[in-house]
Amino acid sequence: MVNLLHTKLKKTNMKLKNYILSLLCLLSLSCFSQDKELSWKELSENYEFPEWYTEARFGIWVHWGAQTAPLQGGGWYARHMYMEDVGKEKWGKDAYSYHKNKFGHPSEIGFKDVINEWKAEKLDTDALVAYFKSVGAKYFVALANHHDHFDNFDSTHHPWNSVNMGPKRDVIEEFEKSTKKYEMPFGVSSHDDRFLDWWLPAFGADTSGPHKGIPYDGHMTIEDGKGKWWEGLNPADLYGLPPAERTPEYIEKIKQNWMLRHKELVTKYDIDMIWFDGYNFPYDEYGKEVCETFFNKKRQSSGKINAVVAGKFHNEPSTVKDIERGGASEILLYPWQGITTLRTWFYKEDIHAMDYRHSAKTVIETLADYNSKNGNLLLNVELLGDGTIPTTQKIILDEIGAWIHLNSEAIYASKPWKIYGDNLNSYLKVLEESGIGEADLEALKRQNNQEHFNERTLKSPDYGNNEVRFTTNGDVLYMFVLNPSEGKIEIPSLGLNSKEKPGEISSIELIGSDAQIEFKQDNTKLLITVPVKRPNKLTTVFRIKGVL
Repeated sequence: MVNLLHTKLKKTNMKLKNYILSLLCLLSLSCFSQDKELSWKELSENYEFPEWYTEARFGIWVHWGAQTAPLQGGGWYARHMYMEDVGKEKWGKDAYSYHKNKFGHPSEIGFKDVINEWKAEKLDTDALVAYFKSVGAKYFVALANHHDHFDNFDSTHHPWNSVNMGPKRDVIEEFEKSTKKYEMPFGVSSHDDRFLDWWLPAFGADTSGPHKGIPYDGHMTIEDGKGKWWEGLNPADLYGLPPAERTPEYIEKIKQNWMLRHKELVTKYDIDMIWFDGYNFPYDEYGKEVCETFFNKKRQSSGKINAVVAGKFHNEPSTVKDIERGGASEILLYPWQGITTLRTWFYKEDIHAMDYRHSAKTVIETLADYNSKNGNLLLNVELLGDGTIPTTQKIILDEIGAWIHLNSEAIYASKPWKIYGDNLNSYLKVLEESGIGEADLEALKRQNNQEHFNERTLKSPDYGNNEVRFTTNGDVLYMFVLNPSEGKIEIPSLGLNSKEKPGEISSIELIGSDAQIEFKQDNTKLLITVPVKRPNKLTTVFRIKGVL
């Protein structure tokens, strides 16, 4: 009996030992798989959009760098300062004259010298990130480089960076530390892959006047820097070689250098999102390799790809579709993002740049519209050159923040309903009734149906007081009345016999108010009274139960 028991125990121990060995093998295989670099195809097959992004719905971006230092000259200052005539690019029409008066002639003092004027002397990333979080942003994005080919980080592959000159600070590292401190996902934006063509005006010369025919500083070499602040630096590393010297081998080196810089960007810094200003992967396979490096790093460090690649991609399901100054015209199945800015991208004080494109009202209407279609709004804040927020923009942001906090349940983690809104295109109907010309009306309709650059601004006609957007959260339907006024409005999609098949409404509440809301739902519509007393004059949000 003892021998039999001993034999059974021996067999049991052997089974247990084999089980443990098998488990260890599985764990080692898992670890091996985790360490293995996966291709973009393999990464895409297992990719899921992270909740921090899909539930955020609102983020803030600072499109900020050396081009902020000049107070005039438009958002493409570095390019337009070399153009006596900017042609159709009217936003930079003052750059050339402003530069001559402020800094000197571009044949002697070019953008390389403007970079060193940018000091960011009041930059406090902790204060900025804390403030952006306080006004409702759920993620933050900082500009890593622009078309000017200047890196806002400590790049070991590119000497023209913010640590070596200008602020002499690692801007991206400072923002990274602050976002970690305040527990906000951190993104970086890259706009650099077009710099060679973008910089071509730097190789021109005046066509008339005392400097006629004298080459701009794009032609300068490392020898020209002797005894100057930029001694030892090569302008060709910033502007690129003169066009006549750009061989296929040189172009290939530029692409490889771009890849090295951006691999460093996504590995040296703990970022959660990279945003590209283009319509595909920058430099095609080179950009894809950077994204592979980014996703693999996140997968290996956290066990999952808790990160986002965003840009104006087509047919790339593992990326976030980005729409510039516009929004989707329908509910999209995958998460997407619309980007806009209150005025211009970089802070400027040109007469034409001082006109605001947006107010708190239009930003909130835009946010509601994007959320209703499964999108996020990424709003740019135009920091001053010293790193602080302009007072006028802070006033707008405070108002946006108060509205978002009031209506947060309808925004964060919200999902689209069956349709994104009702009584659509109300402003077009108002214009049609006002007698607007047919050609103008058709142009507005075409703009309304496109995506990029279709945004509504302060110059756009107001929404009708019955146009609404919908989101859902749990078992609640939220209805955003975009431009409310006191009185009754009809919502056909919430009629019991509408094609959306809503349930019978059990209650309707106005968020932020204790007022009893009068409503009646019949087969054809919901008739609801918008009260005169509302939390504010901006978009009004109703909490509706029973529909879902």
